[in-house]
Amino acid sequence: MLEMLRGRARGVIPSLRALAQWLWLAGLTGIACGFAGAAFTWCVAKATALRGAHPWLLFCMPLAGLVIVWSYQAWGMENDTGTNQIIASVRGGERPTLRLAPLIFLGSVLTHLTGGSAGREGAALQIGGSISAGIARLLRLKEHSTNTIIQCGMAGLFSALFGTPLTATVFALEVVNVGHLYYSALFPCLLSALTANYIPRLLGLPAEAYHLAGLPELGPASLLRCGVLAVLAALVSIAFCSLMHTSGHLYKKYIPNQYLRALAGAALVIVLTLAEGSGDYNGAGGHIIELAVEGEVRVPWAFLLKMLFTALTLGAGFRGGEIVPTLFIGATLGCAAGPLLGLDPAFGAAVSMIALFCGVVNCPLASIFLAIELFGGEGLLFFALACALSFLLSGRFSLYSSQTLVYSKLEATLDERYRQTLKERQPL
Repeated sequence: MLEMLRGRARGVIPSLRALAQWLWLAGLTGIACGFAGAAFTWCVAKATALRGAHPWLLFCMPLAGLVIVWSYQAWGMENDTGTNQIIASVRGGERPTLRLAPLIFLGSVLTHLTGGSAGREGAALQIGGSISAGIARLLRLKEHSTNTIIQCGMAGLFSALFGTPLTATVFALEVVNVGHLYYSALFPCLLSALTANYIPRLLGLPAEAYHLAGLPELGPASLLRCGVLAVLAALVSIAFCSLMHTSGHLYKKYIPNQYLRALAGAALVIVLTLAEGSGDYNGAGGHIIELAVEGEVRVPWAFLLKMLFTALTLGAGFRGGEIVPTLFIGATLGCAAGPLLGLDPAFGAAVSMIALFCGVVNCPLASIFLAIELFGGEGLLFFALACALSFLLSGRFSLYSSQTLVYSKLEATLDERYRQTLKERQPL
């Protein structure tokens, strides 16, 4: 009996050792990411306010593009693939260097300051991955621990920016390999996200949150309408992913020089902004998202314009993320299309926003948690249905080309491309 108890006690020791390890490693990562996220949030907010107060800053966009390209080249990062490198590094690929953090920080702030259409989360994932990889190198962590701590950095910065620690945690687990979760990273990522989330809130920076209006009564008719809207969001997610990838390829094909690409992209954004006139599509567009989830959309085709502005900006080499533009596109799409389906425009905006997010990142669980953290628990079944449909119908499309589809979305088998990759890796 005593020997059996000793054996069980010895079996617990590895778990206790892992707990002790990640209490301080994930905690340290969360603290670093929390302060970095707070600084980044504050700087982007100030840059956005400055652009609003001084519209002429739009004409500085070509100069900002040149500075961004020069800084990446000067620091030997001209071939940086952004968020794709961070995702690949979790699988043991090339680790991000610490100098990536200040570069993406500066590049994103300049993009927002001068009116480029971009978000923040792409920068957040890169800053978090860069900081956590630096901690791993400093502490000489082993490969598997390094993979996990990079996920902690991703979750920490995402949580610090949006104030959604549960979404950030699950997103860091889901986004790397679709259909396969690293459950061993669950506690480290959650601890990092909770720690990082606390710091900006302590400093007075608010978390993202919206009021859910126009919630219909749960029933077959309302679920059907919600499902149709989710199908539409899935189709738009495919179009947005295709446009983002195509714009980058076309820029590189026809304008090989990075400096000229930045100038061309800036010129196109300036011309479109002047032609459109409102300036609603410059920057992240958080104020438009707020209007949409309140039931107001200024023009029915706002989602198309945001897609175009974002593709022209990021494809040309400006820095930032795609997720806030995705939320913009989804919210304005749902606000315009919802009434056509018999849904309240505010509720349509909320459902479409979450469904489109799911479609472009292929993270259904993170998307459902995002709905809860942004809108509360009401309407959960509607959001879950929208995410499930969008995930199924978005196919292989993704904003992140380094994301791996491990299991097929259509049946419980390994994805054919992934299966082929495994065969090619096997020695002859």
